[in-house]
Amino acid sequence: MENFSEVLSIFLSVDNFVAIAVGVLVGVVVGAIPGLTATMAVALALPFTFSMEPVTAILLLIGIYKGGMYGGSITAILIRTPGSPASACTLLDGYPLAQQGHAKKALKTALYSSCVADVISNISLIFFAGYLAKIALNFGPPEYFWLICFSLTIIISVSGDSVVKGLIAAGLGIIVSTIGLDAVYGSQRLTFDSYNLMDRVSFVPLLIGLFAIPEIIEFYTSKVGPQIRSAVSGASLTLAECKRCLKSVIRGSLIGVIIGAIPGTGATAAAFISYSEAKRKSPNKHNFGKGEIEGVAAAEAGNNGVAGATLIPLLSLGIPGDVITAIILGAFMIHGLTPGPVLFQENLSLVYALFCGILLSSVVLLLVGNAAIRYFSLIADIPKAILLPIVLMFCVYGAYAVNNSTFDIGLMLLFGLLGFVFNRTGIVAAPFLIGFILGPMFEDNLRRTLLISKGDPSVFFRGPIAWFFIALTVASLLFAVHRYWKNRLVDVPAQ
Repeated sequence: MENFSEVLSIFLSVDNFVAIAVGVLVGVVVGAIPGLTATMAVALALPFTFSMEPVTAILLLIGIYKGGMYGGSITAILIRTPGSPASACTLLDGYPLAQQGHAKKALKTALYSSCVADVISNISLIFFAGYLAKIALNFGPPEYFWLICFSLTIIISVSGDSVVKGLIAAGLGIIVSTIGLDAVYGSQRLTFDSYNLMDRVSFVPLLIGLFAIPEIIEFYTSKVGPQIRSAVSGASLTLAECKRCLKSVIRGSLIGVIIGAIPGTGATAAAFISYSEAKRKSPNKHNFGKGEIEGVAAAEAGNNGVAGATLIPLLSLGIPGDVITAIILGAFMIHGLTPGPVLFQENLSLVYALFCGILLSSVVLLLVGNAAIRYFSLIADIPKAILLPIVLMFCVYGAYAVNNSTFDIGLMLLFGLLGFVFNRTGIVAAPFLIGFILGPMFEDNLRRTLLISKGDPSVFFRGPIAWFFIALTVASLLFAVHRYWKNRLVDVPAQ
């Protein structure tokens, strides 16, 4: 309270309000363009902040970050092309809703879930930064290993009607993730002496190819392509539906906060874990993957709950939670600020001014998101024969722009064919993506643990955090087996 007037004098500036609004708007637009991620937008915006005041500069970058997290869901829902990796989970139910003529409902669900999760994440940042950061510091390689094991169990939940096909897809994803140089010994794995593959398979071409290209191939190889009815005239979200999704949104937000506070985990894992938990507890679990708004709400709550939480280790300890917060750390240092305990001691008013701006960004996201729905939803009214060539152009540009490599365009097309085969054979692409993302994290933490312990397996059971995730993993597997046999018993009499 002693510094309240000073906090207001720092925060109440036209430049700060403009920075937040412009940042969120840029983030939403860039996030909605396949191949252009929030990370890229924040990195490109960093040089423009050199001449700004520290609070204004950091709020601009945070605004882009938060807008980008939501923006990726727009094209994921409308044209099955996730604008960001975390939005790949949103399309599992968002795109089927759009095909059923409920794109507006899906977009509204994504927006409101994102905003609620963002508020919860921001409040957690303000009140629990020190405590959550202290827990995150206790995570070593064994704890990360069991966290990844628990995350891998969600493959069963997103495998669709066939768990076997889901496991095959996940196995393929893990195999693809091993391509490149070995992290420990530096030896080549499955590179076929191609220098383009030594730095592993690029994620953006894989993502675009796996989800966007199959839709284009499907349209041109089918006599009647899939059509999306008008998003503008579709029914909006009702109050009853909001209440039904509220538990999943709050649960997903808390999952996002916990995952975000642990450096290096990321929004994609949080989105899929949140989605899996929502499906496990929902009375409509059989509708997940077919157009369930609760699935959209859970996915968006999970990935947006990460946004504020990744700032917890950054502000409290000076440790960036992900790539974007690493860029924001650079912005702090450019302006002569060092995140960590010293920042709270020497620049407390500045920290609270940032908190005020971060809270305001949630309101701005709601306003900008509503406007984005109104205008971006017009995409759904464009005839497929016109829209898909434009989408293909953005896909090619997005794949090329990451590394300025034509090789990545070829990778995108290759994974597009793989996604098309998945569609025709009834294999869900989500387990492949999860395997590809979590495979390297699983391997790295397993090997680091064994190297640190010199092969002693007891290190995997060294503390309460490890046992907590072991219990979650076992419980998740037992629940999956129980559900599998229960479904078989139900199906047998019906046959």
